[in-house]
Amino acid sequence: MKSKFVVNFSLVFIILLTNSLNAQEITSGLEALTVTELPNGGKTYSLSLKILALMTALTILPSLVLGMTAFTRVIIVMSILRQALGTQQTPPNQILIAISLFLTFFIMAPTFNKIYSDVSGPYQNGEITMTEAIQSGGNELKKFMVRNTRNNDLNMFSAMAGEENFDNPTDVPFYIVLPAYMTSELKTAFQIGFLLFLPFLVIDMVVASILMSLGMMMLSPMLIALPFKLLLFILVDGWTMTVGSLVGTFQ
Repeated sequence: MKSKFVVNFSLVFIILLTNSLNAQEITSGLEALTVTELPNGGKTYSLSLKILALMTALTILPSLVLGMTAFTRVIIVMSILRQALGTQQTPPNQILIAISLFLTFFIMAPTFNKIYSDVSGPYQNGEITMTEAIQSGGNELKKFMVRNTRNNDLNMFSAMAGEENFDNPTDVPFYIVLPAYMTSELKTAFQIGFLLFLPFLVIDMVVASILMSLGMMMLSPMLIALPFKLLLFILVDGWTMTVGSLVGTFQ
């Protein structure tokens, strides 16, 4: 529903923009949606097409952030950590998403900086075309994803697609590297979450055993174990250790 709303809004915006042009352009229908060929072989797009492309990019931007960056692994680990602590909705979802986003920007900073220096700057100076800029930026993201993707996941999707033996990470098409990267990220995130869960599970088991031996069957073991888990997490500086170890898992 959200994507349909964005598309409908963009169409209405384009119609209003077209109606604001002079009378000659109004009578010529969709003349504002034009692509002009340049003498050097490049292309220029009309303002309406640029706006439509921008609205479309904003629609798929959340999917790109989730599927092509470190966000998936970070948010899953943070959610499992909160569940292991047993703090219910503390930290709230908004805080977890904000932490995950900023950690994602930190992890992806080298890749983003390289894209800016090698792609954005030359494109703004007119040294490369839009097609070359998109291809170059996509290749940098491919390198990051391939480095953090397990070989067996990449080989599995390559075999299912009937394409194998890539000589360079940039040769892997997006329709192969994206599902392979997402699958690898899910496996890695759950492995990290399992290791985080173990010490808190031990505390829960010890507290439950003590309560049963004392005959305190009416007390909730999770309620009694919560302050001990928080105390352990604070004493070992848990947030710093978790964030530092999580960032260190990326190559």
